[in-house]
Amino acid sequence: MAEGSPKPLDGALREELSRIEAAGLLRKLKALGGPQGPRVEVDGRAVANFSSNDYLGLAAHPALKEAAMEEWERGGFGAGASRLVCGTLRGHSDLEEAIADFKGTGAALCFGSGYAAAVGTIAALCGKDDVVVLDKLSHACLVDGARLSGAAIRVFPHNDTAKLDSHLRWAAKAKPGCRVLVVAESIYSMDGDAAPLREIVEIKERHGAWLFLDEAHAVGVVGRGGRGLADAAGVADRIEIQMGTLGKALGAHGAYIAGSSVLRDFLVNRARSFVFSTAPPPPVAAAARKAVEIVRSAEGDGLRGRLESNVARFCQTLGISRPAAAIVPLLAGPEAAAVEAGARLLEAGFFVPAIRYPTVARGAARLRVTLTATQSAEAIDALGVALGELADLLPGARGAASQS
Repeated sequence: MAEGSPKPLDGALREELSRIEAAGLLRKLKALGGPQGPRVEVDGRAVANFSSNDYLGLAAHPALKEAAMEEWERGGFGAGASRLVCGTLRGHSDLEEAIADFKGTGAALCFGSGYAAAVGTIAALCGKDDVVVLDKLSHACLVDGARLSGAAIRVFPHNDTAKLDSHLRWAAKAKPGCRVLVVAESIYSMDGDAAPLREIVEIKERHGAWLFLDEAHAVGVVGRGGRGLADAAGVADRIEIQMGTLGKALGAHGAYIAGSSVLRDFLVNRARSFVFSTAPPPPVAAAARKAVEIVRSAEGDGLRGRLESNVARFCQTLGISRPAAAIVPLLAGPEAAAVEAGARLLEAGFFVPAIRYPTVARGAARLRVTLTATQSAEAIDALGVALGELADLLPGARGAASQS
């Protein structure tokens, strides 16, 4: 190797991986056996799954499989090109019309993933002369979209509406006439709490800002017919950009942006992650459209009812207050404690992987328990007992310890 030249790729990366492992942050993929559901196979052993975002149990729903197979038989699998070339098929348009009707917006546009939807939309709407204001706990895709836009970025402490108001007042003085985009989640993915949405809407309107709301963990779970927190709070028609995913409560894959027809037309022309991506397979779109149909139906109401009962049962078992939706974080603090707690639960028959930096802040590692409509009462009670035996690692599980 010539003097001054970089190390061979593998050698350099091994060193970096060693540092990640030494910090207790090394992650590895774990392939699960069987369909996504309340029980999955891990390392050849069936365990109770309490880590899935499949909140309503639609990922393996027969109707989604049937819809996908019918579309496959009718038109094949791949879309063949990007949406603007020849990749827009009837299934894509049908799905977007169904989402717009479901969300009560003028239009919707689908993307291949939530990450693509967030990055593409935020970077299309804002540029170097604009301002993006984010909640500190915003998902990485939202942060990356803001960074990619080149806009000035201001961050307010989680759900701190006074600081949000302060940032918007700064933007009006420092950059008069610029575009100002407020970015927040409705239900936060790692803490499980809800945004003070009505107050955020009132503040952004007072300052003439736009709001980008990520409803990934609310759609299907809260609101009338699972329409999300914007609907539950009665402010859906006052939010300019609503994002949601098709791969969590809807059990399919991809994501959408819902808003006005003008917004849709703009994104078709300017969202690079949309323009330069091959369209999602039409069978996937067909499955997602069927999921939307189920979510807003009487069957969807029944699934939400079972989900709410399971959330209430789990929280009662632990002696903790109920979350805003279906996510219950149990803080460990040190990364090693969270990893050990997850390993001990797996040994006891429960799959709840540790959540560590960079998904959450350093020293804020946790187990993120997610409840679904399809988990059994017996499994929930058993998890509560198992968590009660981990109170030394998980201070949030101490309620269970006192009852076990």
